[in-house]
Amino acid sequence: MNIRELCAEDLAPLLGLYTQLHEYDDPLPAAPEVQAVWAEALANPRIRYFGGWDAGLLVSSCTLTVIPNLTRACRPYGVIENVVTHSTHRGQGRGHALLQHALAHAWRERCYKVTLMTGRKDENTLRFYEQAGFDRHGKQAFFARPPH
Repeated sequence: MNIRELCAEDLAPLLGLYTQLHEYDDPLPAAPEVQAVWAEALANPRIRYFGGWDAGLLVSSCTLTVIPNLTRACRPYGVIENVVTHSTHRGQGRGHALLQHALAHAWRERCYKVTLMTGRKDENTLRFYEQAGFDRHGKQAFFARPPH
């Protein structure tokens, strides 16, 4: 698997892979708005989309955001989101390799920690993240959603 940072031309394969991320997701807005969000994300030097490619197909992806910080000696922290591997490529080490790539980037950026949250509750997924270097007991996460 070849891991690299995603670029503007990778939007369609990424959106295709994202269909594997959630059983149900809100529908995307019109294409111009999606493309504008993609362009904004790619223009932000603190946001990185990493993708794992196999035989020309995007099979795994995650997003790393590096956030400036005034604590921890002004070292930033990272947040990894939208970790997904295509169902036909799971269990082959691809997701693990992708996360190691993202973590290596975060450490090069001097992050003092990287946070990853998942909504999955199954033990296999939780063990997968632990084997990639994440501690499920290290912090407690809380979520707020906008009122309907």
